[in-house]
Amino acid sequence: MTGMHDGPKSPPTLHDVAREAGVSVATASRALNGSSRNVRSENASRVRAAAARLGYEPHLSAQAIAKGSTRTVALVVRDVADPYFSAIAAGVTRAAETDRLIVTMAVADGPPERELEIVRTLRGQRPRAIIVAGSRVDGAGTRDALIEELRQYRTAGGRVILISQRDLPFATVTIDNRGGAERLARALLGVGYRRFAVFHAPASVRTSRDRHEGFVAGLCGSGVPEPLAIETGFTREGGYEAARRLVERGFEDVEAVFAVNDVMAVGAMTAFRDAGVVPGADIGVAGFDDIASAVDVVPALTSVAVPLREAGVRAVLLALSHDEEAVVDLPTHVVLRASTPGRPTR
Repeated sequence: MTGMHDGPKSPPTLHDVAREAGVSVATASRALNGSSRNVRSENASRVRAAAARLGYEPHLSAQAIAKGSTRTVALVVRDVADPYFSAIAAGVTRAAETDRLIVTMAVADGPPERELEIVRTLRGQRPRAIIVAGSRVDGAGTRDALIEELRQYRTAGGRVILISQRDLPFATVTIDNRGGAERLARALLGVGYRRFAVFHAPASVRTSRDRHEGFVAGLCGSGVPEPLAIETGFTREGGYEAARRLVERGFEDVEAVFAVNDVMAVGAMTAFRDAGVVPGADIGVAGFDDIASAVDVVPALTSVAVPLREAGVRAVLLALSHDEEAVVDLPTHVVLRASTPGRPTR
């Protein structure tokens, strides 16, 4: 008797087709899934013939992504509760709705390994585009693996967009962090401030480092002392802790604090008030991003305005374009408010 111990035969895979046709898996995928990427006609014919001989049926979702017809865009953010990322998400959603796309969101709020894990999962779900928003972190140890995951996804027909520093070889929407911080420093000098502290995250966080360095550069040549630097978390809690430490140290030599994002600045203002120090009167406070709540706190927060919704919109527009390594630079501008009132010049 034959076949008593034979199980059901496994269906042929794309690798089987590629081997039968004598081409790469990527070429076989493009030939069968109707990608707009060029495939030589003789190779396409061999692939289709091999698929017919083997009885291979292309994966429907793979066909969809290669043809650019999936209707989902995946957005990866660091913290869904952070107004910075919620504003970006609003822009992504608005632009996606215009093209009848559906936005899904994943939160990579842990170590860089979490971001890599999420991207690997998203590859399997085959969205039309993956948009990754958030500061790049130097020395994370996952950079090469992340690039490889995103390249494989792009080879399959997907689009990769970053809202961050120009660090990975994919289309990127960048924000003028350094230039905005330089302009803030000069604006504060212009209204009479001379002695500063900077609340910043570890130097490995690129956004924080660019803003810190930009602020120091904006003070260069003015004759004022180097600002006191206090390292803390890139969060509201981090801002609170830095302000508490400054008060405990004594802030007689500090006239204004620059926190490298608005949520840190809001946390700092709360800590100052808790210590009996009045922001905008006893000490100036400035942030960066100009989130919506910057005008709701008391006193209203001086900040550097970033077009966060526009960043989300531009990311979707890049996803719908064919430029795989385009860079869109978004400008910033300073908004002075009551948290840094003018000081008398000496």
